[in-house]
Amino acid sequence: MKKFLNRFFKLEERGSNVKREIIAGLITFLSMAYILFVNPTILAESGMDAGGVFTATVIAAIIATLLMGIYANYPVALAPGMGMNAMFTYTICLTFGYSWQQALFFVFISGVIFLLISLTGVRKAIINAIPNSIKKATGAGIGLFIAFIGLQKSGIIISSGATLVQFGDLTNPITLLAIFGIILTVVLYLLKIKGSIIIGIASTAVLGCILQLCGVEVGVQFGEGINAFISTPKAPAFGKLFTGWDSFKWDFSAILVIFSLLFLDFFDTAGTLVSVGGSAGLIDENGELKDCDKALLCDATATVVGAIVGTSSTTSYVESMAGIEAGGRTGLTAVVVAICFAFSLFFSPLLSVVTSACTCCALVMVGILMLQQVKDIEWDDLSAAVPAFFTIILMPLAYSIAVGIAVGFIFYTICKIATKKIKEVTPIMWVLTVLFLLYFVVTAIMTLVS
Repeated sequence: MKKFLNRFFKLEERGSNVKREIIAGLITFLSMAYILFVNPTILAESGMDAGGVFTATVIAAIIATLLMGIYANYPVALAPGMGMNAMFTYTICLTFGYSWQQALFFVFISGVIFLLISLTGVRKAIINAIPNSIKKATGAGIGLFIAFIGLQKSGIIISSGATLVQFGDLTNPITLLAIFGIILTVVLYLLKIKGSIIIGIASTAVLGCILQLCGVEVGVQFGEGINAFISTPKAPAFGKLFTGWDSFKWDFSAILVIFSLLFLDFFDTAGTLVSVGGSAGLIDENGELKDCDKALLCDATATVVGAIVGTSSTTSYVESMAGIEAGGRTGLTAVVVAICFAFSLFFSPLLSVVTSACTCCALVMVGILMLQQVKDIEWDDLSAAVPAFFTIILMPLAYSIAVGIAVGFIFYTICKIATKKIKEVTPIMWVLTVLFLLYFVVTAIMTLVS
């Protein structure tokens, strides 16, 4: 078996061995296992069944990660992406008013387009057409948005009639539980404890159960979660993306949603693969990723598969870096992660004790990490800084990732025209700017008419 694994995954060629790959896979899984509880919590607000989303999350992660490991031979794990699940619920469903079935179909379409891009090899042209400041601002804005969602859902930030938002009630046990989880997770992360986020969620959930048993109301629902930690997986929303289209009409909102999903998935994947691939020694003599087309193809296929089984866009996880730091260099690491996800399939009853107060620490910590991308924005160049600012600030304030992207693109073109740098605006940017302007104009007209 060792000889087969060595030959198939090129272990010796990449300076690794079976034991090292297994350890790397376990560490990677622990680093990203929080998505098992966060994804169902977020998507459930769109009307989906949390248990079904849990199952879909696991299935999508297994298929996608196995594909990445076996076909691309990358030590990269995949699962429904943070930020993209937030866009699914809070932008597509709750802001634009689409059903979750329609949202799944939009994810499917964006995945198909991503697949075509990967197959046709036009990825370089697209990557070069979008300015770096917009790419980095999008990631940072999503980080700020999901952190805001975590703080809001846990009661740390609450609504205010005078100032829209304000600090929460520190006498509320749920708020205090969430604050405990955030502090614990941050401390564990700073101490470089492997799996700090999932440990933070688990510890907060255990404390929540204890408090609930002692008569302190923290929102924990006992029953299935306490009496049966292992159960038969709930059926996912398999194929539901093709239902609920009786009253649907294609419009600018649908186009904006699909583009935003594609934009997020494509550039999140590209950025993650470059970072992770470089650390894993997968850069060739020309400075390019080895088998990059295969990796992109796997990621695009993952989004299509995820939509079919019933979850938001599935993408490569930067948490794979934790496994690479532990020595993972080949697809065997990814295979081990997929096996771990397979074992987790039967633990959905734990969702009943993992509340928003428990998952808040994951949203905030991931938000902090994503926000670090602001350091790569050219802040000394206002023609880049202004669109970046609007992209970042409008995502949480407008409660819409898509709106943040659209306004950022429009301001980028405006700033380049104003500073006489119009040649820096690529044809793709011109087309997108016009489309986004038309979206806002049409939306305003429809509002006036109605």
